[in-house]
Amino acid sequence: MVLKAIRYTHGHLEIIDQLRLPHEEIYNEIKNSRDAWNAIKKMQVRGAPAIAIVAALSVAVEAADVLRTLDSGINFNNHGAKTPSAEETAKQTALQLDYLITSRPTAVNLADAAAKLKAVVNAVADDAKSDCRSVLKAYIGAAEQMLMDDVEDNEKIGMHGTQWILKRTLPDSSVSVITHCNTGSLATAGYGTALGVIRSLHSSGCLRHVFYTETRPYNQGSRLTGYELIHDDIPATLITDSMAAALLCTRGRSENITAVIVGADRVVANGDTANKVGTYALAVLARYHGVKFLVAAPRTTVDMETKSGADIKIEERPQEEVLNIKSPRVVKNAYGEQEVLKGSVEEVCVAAQNTHAWNPAFDVTPAELIDGIVTEEGVVEKDEHGVFQWNTVFKVGVKHDVHELKDSAVM
Repeated sequence: MVLKAIRYTHGHLEIIDQLRLPHEEIYNEIKNSRDAWNAIKKMQVRGAPAIAIVAALSVAVEAADVLRTLDSGINFNNHGAKTPSAEETAKQTALQLDYLITSRPTAVNLADAAAKLKAVVNAVADDAKSDCRSVLKAYIGAAEQMLMDDVEDNEKIGMHGTQWILKRTLPDSSVSVITHCNTGSLATAGYGTALGVIRSLHSSGCLRHVFYTETRPYNQGSRLTGYELIHDDIPATLITDSMAAALLCTRGRSENITAVIVGADRVVANGDTANKVGTYALAVLARYHGVKFLVAAPRTTVDMETKSGADIKIEERPQEEVLNIKSPRVVKNAYGEQEVLKGSVEEVCVAAQNTHAWNPAFDVTPAELIDGIVTEEGVVEKDEHGVFQWNTVFKVGVKHDVHELKDSAVM
């Protein structure tokens, strides 16, 4: 059974606290958009698709609360205020979404989801027959549809990525891959993007081994990807970020390391890709060693309004994340084996006192180093001029699914 980072039923949302993983599996309730903003900012939830889904559903939870209040017959705010109009409700919803966008600016999925949800509520509010209830119901329906679509899209990404890799390997051979950061069920609504490709390879019987980086400074690889791989019983080995070159040089052929597969927080029009810092270095290594470099991301991660990676705003996080490490204490049992003392989380400094650190959360991998971008509609490749052919996955345009969301919301 695949891990679930997001638990949602109508009017109720819980997320697994990823800061407590891998040693404790604790779910926190998200009651409103402020809770979601804090959870995203603190990285209790992370991964571009998951951030967007949690943000969208947090507003849906608030919308459900308002509907319950209206249906109960109680005055709207217990002070006799009149029920907001459809237009006022749409404006308030837009303000909540704009607030949530400020939690993490680099990941495009959140802004993309917000834009689509605003389009849904504005379209409903423009109907003269609409009222507050109809706007709220439309919003809830659209947000819930996003949750369902994300899981389905991830499974398609896994399938397309597996097919692409296997077409470029010897028949009946098993492959090994390298991955970075966490791109699985903990970073999405379920299954995963890059880790979804790995899951698909494993289920098809074609995966020999996964090598995953610890992903300093927040250790999403060692804490989260390792947790998922162990949970799913996928053969894997943890390496430090600085070991990737040595691995490719000394074991690349013997392990049949065929691809480096990563996720993305933003892919721009020319194919430049912002992802967890350290991704760029892996792309350079992959090119030198003749290993394919794949980005796995849904189309919602593609930002066609931004021309190149030079225009991507890179989030910089507190230097304490580099200088310090939080972890539970360990002890040796009677057999000399290491045991983790759950609930004993401590923060220790790993640098000299008065050290200053630079902590960009992301780097940008140039399109020239990327062999393919795996989406739910297929793998985007470059033409003979080195230009990614987006028309293969965007038949009508990037914004084509706004109307699909609206239709699903009012069904």
